[in-house]
Amino acid sequence: MSASDNNGNTAKPSVDELRAEIQQTRSELGETVQALAAKADVKARAKDQVEQTKQKVKNQAVEAGEKVRVAAVAATDKVRAVAGQASEKVSETSPRDLAYQAKAQAGASPVPLSLIFAGVAAVVGIILIVRGSRR
Repeated sequence: MSASDNNGNTAKPSVDELRAEIQQTRSELGETVQALAAKADVKARAKDQVEQTKQKVKNQAVEAGEKVRVAAVAATDKVRAVAGQASEKVSETSPRDLAYQAKAQAGASPVPLSLIFAGVAAVVGIILIVRGSRR
């Protein structure tokens, strides 16, 4: 039967029931006090926030580093492809042909012949450097 009779009278709880109710109330009160203490502990909350922010920044740094690595690989591949094309072009053209083309263009172009040779030398130098780094 429940704590109340059909005629409205309430039954007195037993000592064991009272002890169990007191224990339950103490437990609930302890949890409430712990929750309030945690909310009131500004230093611990700030420390938790700092740790969360540090972890977020670390994750962002890792992601940014990965993006940089991917971009670097793509750029390296592109440079190698262009250098390979330039190397093929230079291999196909003899130095005599280059000099003849440079002379022919020197008359039509305001660029001095010495700059053209310097540019060709720079391209050849870059190709040699790239070939040397592949080995």
